[in-house]
Amino acid sequence: MHLVVNGWFWGQMNTGSGQYLHGLAQYLPQVSAGHHYTLVLPAVDGSPAPAGWQVAVAAPAAQPLGSNLAKLWFEQISFPAVCRRLGADVAFIPYWSSSWRRPCPTAVTVHDLIPLLLPAYRGGPLQRAYTGLVSQTTRRADLILTDSQASRQDIMQHLGIPAERVKAVLLAADERFQPVTDPAELARVRERYALPERFMLYLGGFDVRKNVAALLRAYARLSRLPAFAKEGNLDARLVIAGQLPAADTPFTPDPRRIAAQEGIADLVHFTGWVDEADKPALYSLASLFVFPSLYEGYGLPVAEAAACGAPVVTSNRSSLPEAAPGAVLVDPDDGEALAAAMLHSLAGPRPPASSPRRTWLDVAHETLNHLKELP
Repeated sequence: MHLVVNGWFWGQMNTGSGQYLHGLAQYLPQVSAGHHYTLVLPAVDGSPAPAGWQVAVAAPAAQPLGSNLAKLWFEQISFPAVCRRLGADVAFIPYWSSSWRRPCPTAVTVHDLIPLLLPAYRGGPLQRAYTGLVSQTTRRADLILTDSQASRQDIMQHLGIPAERVKAVLLAADERFQPVTDPAELARVRERYALPERFMLYLGGFDVRKNVAALLRAYARLSRLPAFAKEGNLDARLVIAGQLPAADTPFTPDPRRIAAQEGIADLVHFTGWVDEADKPALYSLASLFVFPSLYEGYGLPVAEAAACGAPVVTSNRSSLPEAAPGAVLVDPDDGEALAAAMLHSLAGPRPPASSPRRTWLDVAHETLNHLKELP
């Protein structure tokens, strides 16, 4: 099989689609070297081809690479043309987009339906038009992959795609996410981010569906509970990790303002951006990881924290129960329940890291098996 893959998100490791593409590029040749793999890029970036892959360039129309028109042209014109020229057996788009005219059997990964399901994420007229287009082109694809059973149900229900054409392949935390026990590494990360001795951790984005405001309010409630002080956990500060929003808006509410309003500014520590290499130690240092998101296609931070042995409290919605089967699940709109779950998890023993754990080799193997089934 000659698998030709849309590489628009190659090199964009700050996006979920970029991380997914890099994971598949690394592991697909490892699970089956007997196939021919080609990654199609919108420009020559000077980096070497991933092991086991050839690289083809399909430049978009004469537009800046970052423009919406360039991306649309690449998806609808350039990438399909390269698939035809190379004689692809399967065209694979590893994010929510697909060409209207399929050059060969086509598979697309739809990580989630956030722009379709959540009004705050629908954007302006151009964004809504693009969502409408990719919804239509996805219905024409031969195979739709997604990251969780919850997302699979959303796709079948809201895009009207038959169950036999939608396959869930659960993601996995990268193998580097393991409990960190090296004292020097733990001390380095603690010092770099000025971490308190004992803390609860949130690591992620700050758009409104992440529900960080609810976490701060639950922590404020928790900090005032007599049982919290009685158990000696008042030193369990709340650490909020991630690049803070540039502006305080309804879409990206600034957690510093909310912490001040709740009277807990002195109990909350904001680290700012966290380097990828430091995340395993950060998770390992945390007494508890809390992720009360309202909707996720998968929720990798939850899987990563669990793989590092951190107790996890997360939402009982969307895909999050699938990301960390051993997590404590709560209604993210119930502040009292969230605070109680946090207190209970702090008081309990630290769980072992999830084992046996799902790996990216599992993800690549299942993905390839589904792709090979295409005519």
